[in-house]
Amino acid sequence: MAIRVFSSVARRGPLVSRRWTALPPPVAIGSNLTSAYRFHGDEGDRSKPLQVTFTLPDGEEKEVTAYEGQNLLDVCAEHHLPMEGACAGSCACSTCHVYLEDEAVDLFQEPSDEENDMIDMAFFPEATSRLGCQLKLIKSKHNGLKVRMPKATRNMYVDGAKVVPH
Repeated sequence: MAIRVFSSVARRGPLVSRRWTALPPPVAIGSNLTSAYRFHGDEGDRSKPLQVTFTLPDGEEKEVTAYEGQNLLDVCAEHHLPMEGACAGSCACSTCHVYLEDEAVDLFQEPSDEENDMIDMAFFPEATSRLGCQLKLIKSKHNGLKVRMPKATRNMYVDGAKVVPH
């Protein structure tokens, strides 16, 4: 059964009226959101594995297998590593904040304005800070990548929540 709302003139969106219509499809809000992308949940190309080493917030190092096409948020979710990803990879929070090694910074595209805005809101930003959801892996460039996670993210710091991968 479809959800229905009252609607008036379509260009004004859902309003109270005598006529029933179905909800319109979602529409992108804002005009400059094209540079941030969402790949959360991408399994990547399983024929192109690569190794990524994460330094967890407690200092423990974990080497995991990632796949070309995944981003770091996908990799952490797949391997149950403590990266929250509260916005599910839509570049709308800073809970997937990571630090790259100096030599790895140039291996990725420049961060978008949206990503820089989110990094500005993160705790403990550094010159090599990036959002894991925006770092898409390519085997030829990123095999052996080392990534460090911050001691806390905004959500974890505020409420003391433990990360449960989704």
